[in-house]
Parts: sequence; C-alpha cells; structure tokens
Amino acid sequence: MRWLLLPGVLWTAPNTLLGGLAGIVSLALGARVQWQPAHHAWVFRRVPWGAGGAITLGNVILYTGEELDTPCHTYRHRAGLARDPVISLGLHERAHVYQYLLLGPLFLPLYFLCGGVSVRNRFERAADRYALTGRGWWPWSTERQTPP
Repeated sequence: MRWLLLPGVLWTAPNTLLGGLAGIVSLALGARVQWQPAHHAWVFRRVPWGAGGAITLGNVILYTGEELDTPCHTYRHRAGLARDPVISLGLHERAHVYQYLLLGPLFLPLYFLCGGVSVRNRFERAADRYALTGRGWWPWSTERQTPP
C-alpha cells in the first residue's frame, strides 16, 4: 500500500528538498531528526527559529518543540471564532503532508493565494478539521469542521 505514496513523494520532491535543506541547517544549530512513518515525514524537532509551532514542506516537518504530537488549538479557536477542543499538532501537520502529496509544487503558491498563515486559509481549516475528526484534509472538502 505504501507504494501508492510514491507518485506523491516524487511530485512534492522540490518542496521536500527545501524542507530538508532547512532541516540540515537546523541540525547544525541543535535540532534532531527522525523519520515518522505515521506522518509520512522526516520530523526535525527542536528547530531553533520562529515563534513556536511547526511548518511542513513536502515530506519534512520542522517543529520548534520536543514532541510533534503535542496538543494545540485550532486556528478558529485562536481567532476567537470557536471553542474547538484541543487538537494534535502532529495530525494537523500530517494533513499538510497529504495536501503536499497531492498538490506537489502547486501547494505553496495555492497556500499563499488562500491567505497564508491565517484562519481564513482553507488549507489551515482543512488541517484543523482533519486533526479534529480524522477526515477532510483536502482544502476543498465540503465536510464541516465539527468535533467528533
């Protein structure tokens, strides 16, 4: 079944390369790396930059903390638009990995056209929905974001 991921991995390779380069730089600054099959990604943890949180680039997740599967709030909650329960940051980032596997080099331009890091961005809302329900990681899904 994993062989089905291969076309997506190849399609998003330019993004993964960008993430890998950032990860290699972060290793020199004290980060640690581990392959996490559940997320289909190389996870660099203790990345020493940014205000906290994580960023996904292809099959690479760069995380400032120690454990990726840490609780966090949804974008809607942080914007004061909902009182969603706490979600797993790891599941949120896994949704972005899936989005990259399907969209490849189109992901970043589409992500920024949809609003960048914002509650208005359909990519972020879909990743939150997936972390809440285990479904609906596709940014143009018709599923509603409701807790299980």
